[in-house]
Amino acid sequence: VSCGVNDALKIGVCTLLSSVKSPEDIKKLSRKLLVQLQEEIRKTIISVVGENGGHLASNLGVVELTVALHRVFSSPEDAIVWDVSHQCYAHKLLTGRYPLFSELRKKDGLSGFTKKTESPHDFFDNGHASTSISQALGLLTAWNLKGKKGKVIAVIGDGALTGGMAFEGLCN
Repeated sequence: VSCGVNDALKIGVCTLLSSVKSPEDIKKLSRKLLVQLQEEIRKTIISVVGENGGHLASNLGVVELTVALHRVFSSPEDAIVWDVSHQCYAHKLLTGRYPLFSELRKKDGLSGFTKKTESPHDFFDNGHASTSISQALGLLTAWNLKGKKGKVIAVIGDGALTGGMAFEGLCN
C-alpha cells in the first residue's frame, strides 16, 4: 500500500513513519504528530538494530534533533553533514529510505553511514570522526563560488570535537 501523510492521518491504515516520503512531509505535521513520529522512529531503529546490529544509542539520542533539522531546513537544498554519521538512521528514515530500512547494514542493503549513492540528502560518504565542520565549510565554500543558495549544517558531537580536523574547521 502506498501511503501519503494525509492518507495516514485520515484512514489510519499506515503508520505515520511509513507515510513520510521526504523531509517536506514532516513540515505538515502538528507537534502532537511529531511526538508520535519520533516514537515510531525509535521503535523502528530499535527493531532493525536489534536484528541487524548497528549503532543504537547514538541514533536514539538524535531523533528529536533530526526531526527538528528536517523541519526547519530544506534538505537537500540545505545540506546536513553528519560527523561520523553513525547517528544518521533517523535521517535515513525521514529521507525516503523507510521501505529499505530493514536491510540496514546487510549485504546490498542500506549503509550504516551516510552514502552519496543512496540519497541526494547524503552529501558525503562518512565514517570517520571530526570531519563534519571541515566538510561543511568546504561544501559551503563550493556552493558560494557557484552562486548556489542554501545552508550547510554540521552535526558534530562532543567526542568528535577532540579531533584536530574539527579544530581546523572551526579556525577557518
